[in-house]
Amino acid sequence: MKSKVLIYIAIIPVLAMLINGCNKFDDINTNPNTTTEVTSGLLATSLILNITKTDIGNTKEFMQPFLLGKYLTWGEGQEDFQYNILGRSDFDRLTTLRNIGPMENYATSDALKKSYQALGHFIRAWQFFICTMQVGDIPYTDAGKGLSDQVLQPKYDTQREVFLGILNELDQADLLFSQGSNFEGDPVYGGKVDNWRRLTNSFELHVLMNLFKKTNDIELKVVERFKNIVSGRPLMRDYKDNFALAYNNVAGQNYPWSDVPAGSRNSFVKSNYTMLSNTLIDPLKAMSDKRLFYYARPSTVKLNEGILHSDYAAYLGVEPSDVFSTLQTIRLTKDYADINYRYVELVDAEPVSVFSYWDLQFILAEATVRGWITETPAQKYYASGISSSMNFVAAYTPDLPDYNHNMKMDEDYIATYPSTAAVALAGTNEQQIAQIITQKYLANFLQGSKYQAWFENRRTGYPVFVLNTSTNLNSSSSNFPLRWLYPSNELDYNAENVALAIKSQYGGSDDTNQVMWILKN
Repeated sequence: MKSKVLIYIAIIPVLAMLINGCNKFDDINTNPNTTTEVTSGLLATSLILNITKTDIGNTKEFMQPFLLGKYLTWGEGQEDFQYNILGRSDFDRLTTLRNIGPMENYATSDALKKSYQALGHFIRAWQFFICTMQVGDIPYTDAGKGLSDQVLQPKYDTQREVFLGILNELDQADLLFSQGSNFEGDPVYGGKVDNWRRLTNSFELHVLMNLFKKTNDIELKVVERFKNIVSGRPLMRDYKDNFALAYNNVAGQNYPWSDVPAGSRNSFVKSNYTMLSNTLIDPLKAMSDKRLFYYARPSTVKLNEGILHSDYAAYLGVEPSDVFSTLQTIRLTKDYADINYRYVELVDAEPVSVFSYWDLQFILAEATVRGWITETPAQKYYASGISSSMNFVAAYTPDLPDYNHNMKMDEDYIATYPSTAAVALAGTNEQQIAQIITQKYLANFLQGSKYQAWFENRRTGYPVFVLNTSTNLNSSSSNFPLRWLYPSNELDYNAENVALAIKSQYGGSDDTNQVMWILKN
């Protein structure tokens, strides 16, 4: 994975010039040092980076989703996500879909065309999934038709219709990838269609799991689809198959939280903007999980009291729902755990995934507990999810005291840990699902697709987030928000269609407490 660096970032300014229009440039305005030829590979790069690098972000932007997911707090100022303000969404990610058609059309062989068509279906499914998960009904059938069919005010499809479309597009992507050839322009898998098939099918299982309340829908066929994919299609094999970007020491290609220059411990660390939450720290301590020592650095106060940095007691999480002034007071005392220095000092700290092998394993474990599949015990999938996360962390962390605090995870520890009494699946089905989602949460510290931890908490209630009515800034302080508001641009330029969608779903009230279709039994 480390060899897969962001070598394509430099072409983005060129793409911005090429893919947004067809104007001819005079010779005097042509830069002889840049390409003026659009290719399928160039467009593929742009599309793939849009769902990886763009969503991952950099520095503070990188950390924002983890505030919403209650992994940490932010001390620069009171942050909306930390206190449950979602605000308005945007459909910007859908504007990139206009490049899918040209990407397919520029293919130079039938096999390549199928690969780029498959990639287009996957990109569409990914972008529509995130959009609908945020707001509910969205434009789907008419999306992207502004240029081709002059549809400037696209109608909205129901969330059910959108999910059916997403599933069908992922099925089509798998079929086309199976018939296609390796392709150019892929900064993640090097254009290997086998990897893309495995990702496509694994991601479809994720989509299906989000439909767990809709198993009686005869058209969606949630359980039947799930079983067929598990039994008949290739899936991700280990963390090396993660859908992730790797980083290096080239300017603009550094790990999103690393300092520049390396070793300077950037202004975010110097200002102590972050504190790790008890939602993250407490389960790691309770289960004697050594990932704690790789994720965090200990309380300065506890070290001064003589507690060793290899002692779980040296790591204190804070409650992210506490009053901001209270958290600021704790910050001044320095009696809290913060982000491990490896994330700051290593410009290639670790690849950042937006969908991982461990996500797949926890999905399979949950499906087994729910009775969707029966061939393999849930514990086996669950243990594989934990161990793959641990192997990934160990593989990308240099064996230095500041980075593992002399609590190294060796092969024996990783192999036996998931079966220990405090960790192994036990209890009722609901209790086992709580364990699975908690382990998924722990594995996705500074990993995972945008808002994944928040979506999982909304879906299952796990891990439990503290609802503090005195600090909760949702429009109803007695509950967490359930959705974003529709984009301002839609209200301004597609008012009739968005109004119909709001009326049909939410009785005309576009607020964050409305329950979208996917959340209803």
